[in-house]
Amino acid sequence: MDRKSWNAQQQQLRQALAKKDTHEQAVVLFMQQHAQVHCAEMSGAGEPTFEDEVWQGLSEDGTRIVPEKEEHSIAWLFWHLTRIEDATMNVLLAGRPQMFIAEGWQARLGVTVSEVGNAMSPAEMADLSAALDIQALRAYRVAVGRRTRENVRTLPVGAFKRKVDPAGLERLLAEGAVNEGSRWLLDYWGGLTLGGLLLMPPTRHCLVHINEALSVKKRL
Repeated sequence: MDRKSWNAQQQQLRQALAKKDTHEQAVVLFMQQHAQVHCAEMSGAGEPTFEDEVWQGLSEDGTRIVPEKEEHSIAWLFWHLTRIEDATMNVLLAGRPQMFIAEGWQARLGVTVSEVGNAMSPAEMADLSAALDIQALRAYRVAVGRRTRENVRTLPVGAFKRKVDPAGLERLLAEGAVNEGSRWLLDYWGGLTLGGLLLMPPTRHCLVHINEALSVKKRL
């Protein structure tokens, strides 16, 4: 799938999420969208995905570098994408624990931070990029992607129109996924329905930052 087709399909997903009688169609469309913004290993896709374009031929050292005229390293970008997907798709969408906490990913990743990254300074992003175990980061991303798909498949008909539960937002703040410096994220997520969540953190948000990662890769 090319990006033009993906963008067109995102509009189809938006329309399907808005109607109760197209629940199953929305799930199918979401799975197709979501597969393209993760590696093929995550979903079992038979062809390379948009994410695979980033990792192909990329050295581990290259993931940690912030080239001139860029804001982020590739390591930070995939940390950010995966932490946000874990937090939103588990706590807010499904009412489940973050995998980061429940499955001990913080220790496996070799880091001391837990926030999704929006409030990090350039120095903090550089420190995180240097500390991350890149293979563990990729494994965390696969695990989170698979859990997201499980959560979406088990949502009952009508769930896409439900508003995000405020208790889940407070939980993310208490657990350190979001800190006071990025509290605006909670306000944003709190204004969405569950269907609205599916249109951003696990799909379009991923494509935006994957495109950024490809730009970073070109400058390395």
